[in-house]
Amino acid sequence: MTDGSRITFTTGPEKGLRLDRALVQVVPEGMGLSRSRLQALIQEGAVTRAGQVLSDPSMRLEPETELVVEVPPAVPTVAEAEKIPLDIVYEDQHLVVVNKPVGLVVHPAPGARSGTLVNALLHHCRDSLSGIGGALRPGIVHRIDKDTSGLLVVAKSDAAHQGLAVQFAQHSIERKYLAVVYGAPERSDPRLNGLHGVSWEPGGVLRIEGNIGRHPGDRKRMTVLNSGGKPAVTRATVLERFGGDKVLASLVECRLETGRTHQIRVHMTFAGHPLAGDHVYGRHGGAAVLSRFPRQALHAARLGFEHPVTGEWKGFEAPLPADMTGLLQELRQGR
Repeated sequence: MTDGSRITFTTGPEKGLRLDRALVQVVPEGMGLSRSRLQALIQEGAVTRAGQVLSDPSMRLEPETELVVEVPPAVPTVAEAEKIPLDIVYEDQHLVVVNKPVGLVVHPAPGARSGTLVNALLHHCRDSLSGIGGALRPGIVHRIDKDTSGLLVVAKSDAAHQGLAVQFAQHSIERKYLAVVYGAPERSDPRLNGLHGVSWEPGGVLRIEGNIGRHPGDRKRMTVLNSGGKPAVTRATVLERFGGDKVLASLVECRLETGRTHQIRVHMTFAGHPLAGDHVYGRHGGAAVLSRFPRQALHAARLGFEHPVTGEWKGFEAPLPADMTGLLQELRQGR
């Protein structure tokens, strides 16, 4: 949509929060309204309280203040439409679900201005991608890494964008990933059981809870932090073990309660079971079949959500790509 949107938010119970910080806390991440974007909207007079314009991002608010944000019409994106093949799993007038291949960057960035999913979507969807984040027709509600394959939902309307963003913020989206990791999480592992934030749930489900933020020594990496960062919860279940009595690797299903940057990769490394082929967070060396895998062995296999406009539940699955299927075959054959 290009005619702008009016969105109402109610701030939390904390007293004396700055206006910009209060909005950051209640605006779902997937809506594309970053703190800098919200500060700009405030200074432009786009935020009101009971009809009064609030133009100072640093002003202090009372608890549970109702705020109205007028998101102006989107400006043209700098990305260009490109005819790039897409594996469309589902599409209607409000959204599109894509099975993203390995190697495809989701959004243009320095060093990757073309050949991205957004470039492909601009060609496929023409003028029907959501622009609520400020640039016309980006449509991106969530992302998966360049070298992770699998399912991604993209908004074609602002209504769909808002509805999906709320579901992501409420953790009601169903997201299941398949990963090949070194070793296998076991209840009997004393190191694992001694980690803060790690626990076991019924059915042999490993629950990992640990705030994720930028690594203090390497800003390009994420890590589990003792303080700061954003809350993150991953649940991991071992589906298959490889290597006999001394487990070499395992196929793990990971379910996301939250969706932080590199969450599964960071949490599984924290638990002592990094992903095969992960050259940022993983191990160097080890079994040849694992170390030579060229990318993190991670696939977004299932995605489910309530359709943001019709209310109907939608669930989608994407089969493992050929490279991960081949990796599993080699592990089963003991190579």
